[in-house]
Amino acid sequence: MKRFIYSTLTMTALAAGVFCGCAPRQTACSVPVIPSPAPVSHAAPDPAELTLKAAIPVVEPAAVATPVVILGDKSLFDGQTLSGWKITDYGGRGEVEVRDGQILVGMGAELTGIHWTNAAALPRQNYEIELEAMKLQGTDFFCGLTFPVGDAHATLVCGGWGGGVLGISSIDFMDASENDTSRTMYFEPNKWHRIRLRVLPKALAVWIDDKQVVDVAIEGRRISMRPGDIEMSTPLGITTWQTASTFRNITLRSVPEGK
Repeated sequence: MKRFIYSTLTMTALAAGVFCGCAPRQTACSVPVIPSPAPVSHAAPDPAELTLKAAIPVVEPAAVATPVVILGDKSLFDGQTLSGWKITDYGGRGEVEVRDGQILVGMGAELTGIHWTNAAALPRQNYEIELEAMKLQGTDFFCGLTFPVGDAHATLVCGGWGGGVLGISSIDFMDASENDTSRTMYFEPNKWHRIRLRVLPKALAVWIDDKQVVDVAIEGRRISMRPGDIEMSTPLGITTWQTASTFRNITLRSVPEGK
């Protein structure tokens, strides 16, 4: 009877070990615990959270404006205001005002003038700019017309160096009194002078009162501004030096390629 009880207990213990699947050297069987899934909440969203989300603006990417370059004939002066222009902040400048369809530039200690504010709208080549200018008082240039040439700028000087020099500053680091655009020319005071400048990829040309006075090749040459305060007149500017002048009929026009 004792043998039977001992055998039964032994077989029971062995069966328990088999069914538990215990690995060697384990002292006890462990059953893995599988976590229960998190309960799904069916509660209504917090109104405060919805209000906060609605208050946060959705920022759309800003549209990039494509500069509109002036084409065709475009008047740059409306005869009434300096719209599109700004008085250049030269030290010791004279007064600038619009009166009777003209831009009056008073005599300053040195430079006085205005410049165009929308550089992106200006063509860089294949264009002409035309204006009428009158010297009222003074002994130096009554019209310094700064203009773009490709990626550079230059200035057409009318009546500089004491009143009798016309030329373009600068070409190959030489100013209007030194390079091959230099001309001696008399500008009668209190008379309107028609000034026309043409900018092409390979040449610059100037007409005074419908007479061509400059025709210069610029391919392979260095175009630049004369160093100094005149550089403040870019991208397009009208200045005087110790001289009072008046201006009107400022027009920009396209020139067909190859003309």
